[in-house]
Order: sequence, then structure tokens, then C-alpha cells
Amino acid sequence: MPRSSGCGPRWSQGAQTHGFEADLWTLERVGLVVHRMTGVTLSKASVWRLLTGRLGWSLQRPERPAVERNESEIARWIAHEWPRIKKGR
Repeated sequence: MPRSSGCGPRWSQGAQTHGFEADLWTLERVGLVVHRMTGVTLSKASVWRLLTGRLGWSLQRPERPAVERNESEIARWIAHEWPRIKKGR
């Protein structure tokens, strides 16, 4: 695998710079960009090791809930669907 020292600035540009709709990195997205840049296909485990080991990244979660989040639909699902699923019907 090529050395990753030159990849740092590319990652800091954000996922949208690399053609993704949302500016959020996932293992799959990083793997795609690595493949585009180097021609090397990495497993998710290898991408994880690249990010955490060589680049020093850590797991991060978005601070705000998704725009699509519908609290009333979630409450309905918990009240009606989850009990039905839990009972095995």
C-alpha cells in the first residue's frame, strides 16, 4: 500500500470535494477515494487501520440529528410497530 503521508490534506478537504452528497466520511467512501487515488482496493478493516493508525483519526458522530428525522413518526413506530415486532407477529 502506498504511504499515506500525502493523503492527509486530501481528506481534510471533505467528502463533498470528492463528489459525495453529504460531507461525511464513511469507511466505504474512504475506500472509494483510496481506490480512485491509488488503484488499490482496501477492505473496510484496512480502511479503518489506515484512518486510525496511519492518519490518527478517531470515530466521530454528527452533532446534530438528521434533517430527515421525524420525531412523531419515530414515536408512532415505537408505540405501534415495535410491540408487534417484539411479540413476533
